[in-house]
Amino acid sequence: MNAVQIRSSERALSAGTWLIVGGAMLYSVLTVTPLMADHTPPGWGWTAPILPLVVDAAVVIVVRLDSVLARLGGHGGLWPVALRWMTGAMTLALNIGASALAGDLVGVAVHSVAPLLLIVTAEAGLAYRRALTAAVLGLEAKEQEKRQAREKAVQDREDTRQQRVREQRDHEAKLAREQREHEARLAREAADRQDRVRREEYERTQATAAAERADAERHKHEREQQQADRERAERETAQQRALEARQREAAERHQREREQERLDRERAELLAAGPPAEKLGEAQARKTVEAAFTAGLAVRVAAELTGWSVGWASNRYQELRDTNTPAPTRPALEGAHS
Repeated sequence: MNAVQIRSSERALSAGTWLIVGGAMLYSVLTVTPLMADHTPPGWGWTAPILPLVVDAAVVIVVRLDSVLARLGGHGGLWPVALRWMTGAMTLALNIGASALAGDLVGVAVHSVAPLLLIVTAEAGLAYRRALTAAVLGLEAKEQEKRQAREKAVQDREDTRQQRVREQRDHEAKLAREQREHEARLAREAADRQDRVRREEYERTQATAAAERADAERHKHEREQQQADRERAERETAQQRALEARQREAAERHQREREQERLDRERAELLAAGPPAEKLGEAQARKTVEAAFTAGLAVRVAAELTGWSVGWASNRYQELRDTNTPAPTRPALEGAHS
């Protein structure tokens, strides 16, 4: 039996149950109303159908809720059972009440059919629904197991596919990584070769530059040595020239000193000669005036020492002052000497 058949059976059971419940309720209302009318105070006959309707409503509630609980696989406990049997007993009592009071056994049997059928149908329907619910739950469990098995199979296939995809991706990633590592290794080797070439080129350049610097330093040192030799030679030459100049200056100074001593002796001799007996010659007189001027004697004294006039001696003093030289008569003396 599949789920479709179970649902069809459940619908047939539900339709039959409600048909029996409806017929029993209608029969019960028609049967119980006259009984209630006979036992109702005058003026309240219109309330006779209320009691069978209330009892039948309880029967409807019981049947409906029992079907829902059975479908859900639940159980309401003792109170639903008590309500079900109490409503059945009340329906049975009300339906056979009139016949029982009249002592009509056939009527009791006839009027008890509908209540008993209702009671048994309710109990049997509950049992049927519970059995159908259990069958449905079993089928659903089997379907759930099958669905879970299919889903597990699908999931296993998906996991297997994903595993293959991951393995393929990992393999491709590994190949790509190995390719990148290989390319990186080739790039490093190329970079190392280039670095080695650049380093060798740099070392050659540095060696060449060092050799050039060494040559430049050597040439510079040679030039500095030559410059130092020239400067030393120039210093020695300058020192030699300075020494020669000092020697010449010393010789000239010695010569001048001897010449000055000679002139001083001559002046002293001229000044020590005193006034002459007669007028001196002009050259001799000039020498005497120059000696007197150099000694700082007065013009009058110079005139007395030469025998010339004071005016002439004064004019010679003025000439000596104008020349501003301590020995203005040296050329004359040298001419006289020569």
